[in-house]
Amino acid sequence: MNQLLKKIFGSRNERLLRQYQKTVDKINALEPTLQQLDDAALQAKTAEFRQRYAAGESLDQLLPEAFAVVREASRRVMGMRHFDVQLIGGMVLHHGKIAEMRTGEGKTLTATLAVYLNAIPATGVHVVTVNDYLAARDAEWMGKLYSFLGLSVGVILSQQPNEEKKAAYAADITYGTNNEFGFDYLRDNMEHQVGDRRQRQLIYAIVDEVDSILIDEARTPLIISGPAEDHTELYVKMNAVPPLLTPQTSEPKPTEPEPPGDYWVDEKGHQVHISEAGHEKAEQILANLGLLPDGASLYDPQNILLFHHLNAALRAHTLFHKDTHYVVQAGEVIIVDEFTGRLMPGRRWSDGLHQAIEAKEGAKIQAENQTLASITFQNYFRMYGKLAGMTGTADTEAYEFQEIYGLETVVIPTHKPIRRQDRQDQVYKSAREKYQAIIQDMKACFERGQPVLVGTTSIEQSELLSGMLRELNLPHEVLNAKQHAREAQIVAEAGRPKRITIATNMAGRGTDIVLGGNLEKQCAFVQADPNLIDEQKASKIETLRNEWQSLHDQVIAAGGLHIIGSERHESRRIDNQLRGRAGRQGDPGSSRFYLSMEDQLLRIFAGDRVRAIMERLKLPDGEPIEAGMVTRSIESAQRKVEARNFDIRKQLLEYDDVANDQRKVIYSQRNEILESENVREMIHHLRDGVFTVLFRTYVPAESMEEQWDLAALENILRTEWQLEVPLTASLTDEANLDDDNLLALVLTAAKEAYAAKVTQAGEAFTSFERALLLNTLDNHWREHLSALDHLRQGIHLRGYAQKNPKQEYKREAFELFANMLEAIKTDVIRIIMTIRIQHAEQLEQAEEQMEERAAQSREQAQYQHADADGEATPAAAEPKNQPVRNVVPKVGRNDPCPCGSGKKYKNCHGALA
Repeated sequence: MNQLLKKIFGSRNERLLRQYQKTVDKINALEPTLQQLDDAALQAKTAEFRQRYAAGESLDQLLPEAFAVVREASRRVMGMRHFDVQLIGGMVLHHGKIAEMRTGEGKTLTATLAVYLNAIPATGVHVVTVNDYLAARDAEWMGKLYSFLGLSVGVILSQQPNEEKKAAYAADITYGTNNEFGFDYLRDNMEHQVGDRRQRQLIYAIVDEVDSILIDEARTPLIISGPAEDHTELYVKMNAVPPLLTPQTSEPKPTEPEPPGDYWVDEKGHQVHISEAGHEKAEQILANLGLLPDGASLYDPQNILLFHHLNAALRAHTLFHKDTHYVVQAGEVIIVDEFTGRLMPGRRWSDGLHQAIEAKEGAKIQAENQTLASITFQNYFRMYGKLAGMTGTADTEAYEFQEIYGLETVVIPTHKPIRRQDRQDQVYKSAREKYQAIIQDMKACFERGQPVLVGTTSIEQSELLSGMLRELNLPHEVLNAKQHAREAQIVAEAGRPKRITIATNMAGRGTDIVLGGNLEKQCAFVQADPNLIDEQKASKIETLRNEWQSLHDQVIAAGGLHIIGSERHESRRIDNQLRGRAGRQGDPGSSRFYLSMEDQLLRIFAGDRVRAIMERLKLPDGEPIEAGMVTRSIESAQRKVEARNFDIRKQLLEYDDVANDQRKVIYSQRNEILESENVREMIHHLRDGVFTVLFRTYVPAESMEEQWDLAALENILRTEWQLEVPLTASLTDEANLDDDNLLALVLTAAKEAYAAKVTQAGEAFTSFERALLLNTLDNHWREHLSALDHLRQGIHLRGYAQKNPKQEYKREAFELFANMLEAIKTDVIRIIMTIRIQHAEQLEQAEEQMEERAAQSREQAQYQHADADGEATPAAAEPKNQPVRNVVPKVGRNDPCPCGSGKKYKNCHGALA
């Protein structure tokens, strides 16, 4: 039935395209009229649109004229006229959907249409890119068009001064990276002055390379952290343990005896599991190293930290490999991005994993951190009133975009038909045979003058192929994390005849490979060369321009750009990104993936099935399988991995949704404090609330007089709150007083004591109260985030008690949050009621100290992009460790809680502890 309906009415995608085509016809009809306007009249259109919008016209009504104006302005300013398919892309972006446009179809230019239209209300449009280079490039490149039309453009970069950032956010259009937008949101909610905040309201964002940002990087929440306790010596000692343990040769089966060995490496789950024998052996080794007392167990509560460190050291030794997952440069361990192959300096794995790898490699071990603020990309981008995205590969993840972000994916047809030939995968028995086949394919392309781009999944692979090419004396370029400085130049020349370029994943490279070479880029490099004088530059540029057409024709005759994949990636989308480098704008091209039974994807997810096919066919050595059935089997394996990764991201989001609801409450409360001219009204409510709760602890509501404990209440008020309230005497004098009258006496006494302090301190008290509220809120929120981290790490164990871990997490997180709010109120009011003021200058000094501590915390902060698995990132000077001081006296479980609530410690703050 579905197929029949599709044949009659077309798919949802086709119906949308037909609908958008009608608007394209309207835009095209306006073109002759706009071409007759002079520049001044065309520029005046922006002011006209803003007036019409203010008068009540909607952006949808303005769309045809606005798009036509942008197209005409682009033709005049940049010499580029939007194609009809780009107009459709602009409409998709305006309507808050994802535009899937193939590589080379001009996504950057397409975005200008939706950006201009949504900049008309002057509420700010954010254009999100994957790195600082692309943000700065696009802001400068498209900024000419926006400036011509009277719009202001800003760009936010990492390490940028605060004043420049505020100016960039105040512009009509702001370019920046996903990390920087997210971190600025968190930073704004750590500031102590309204004027220090950077961002305006989050109204509309267009995300470039939307799949890379909202999917690949969505497994890694943004974290701002500060220095914590130092365990450097522990990492060094623990690094000696893994080499002394023996891995098991096969996976333990529940029904069979455990195989010999101390631990099992689960590559699929990316974990290490220690056997019973392994625990005993590890305990003996740790005892010998002086880390564990004789006879103690790793399962003792005080040794939980040791167990955590042992697990991190084992993972560092067995699952993370040099030149694949990280490189070591200048004594520092730098992560390699698994999706793009780029180095990520400053990014760190969390949970002690990075320090364990530093110990393994003999690098300097940097301090651990504690979380100050955190948010996932899912929850950050869902705060925008309207969100849109564009990429070359979104259709395979359309379900996730719809499920998580409510974003529909629209596949936009190419301007010219695709002529690329995607050949069947070739599967070999061994990696050696596969690499030899890749070399032969490259050699054949080189001999016929066809440029080749080889995509590899690791630096190790790219250097192996490079070594094999050097043995054959074949000239080539290697583009991986170690050569990123020359990236733009290598890509600009990758389309020239006989060029062989070996690259780690090409996702998000941001530069097209033009057949015959990217002429404009090559000319720009010549122009920027400081070793050439002007005459030499002019001569060289002229030579480049003269030879380009013949080189272009030569490459087309040879078959265009040929893509070779050295193995399939976990995600079909990354493979499609590599393929998409060839066949841009109707160019010819071809692609082929080479695989072996030793590849990780086949070995873990599809090995048995493909190996059975090979054995059935009785293929001789060196002979590959090339069949649609095998390709489908591999794609099925990729779907399994994609589904698993989707579950990881969804689970991260489900847990973060709990923290997100709480984050919204805390941040809105914080903003209310920041923006209030006077927080006195807030303090009155808090004070009345705190004393009412305290009073009801000793005088329960609707209770008999015999149940009241007024003596204890008077004592607590005197000792803990510095309040003298003669409740017993008042009740003796007036026997008809009820509990409400007594409560009124306490509240009045508290109010009078507070008023006396305000009178004595004057205006200084107001700013002190604001600083105190913010400081207390921030400190408790920081501790709460740490408590949530610990809760989440162990919550899965509730499953053994037949309880739903997610429901348990929600319930306990809510209890923690309620306790935190009560603790904030109590702490603020206790300080205000017990503080002794000799003169106003004391308050100013106290306020300055709080501000200094907050500023120091922000300065020492590290900005992490920390993974579900652990990836994390940040970039600030190494903070000095502060000594940990125990400021709370030791309290017995049954003693009164020091907070003054009147409850036993175990039923009050002891429960939280």
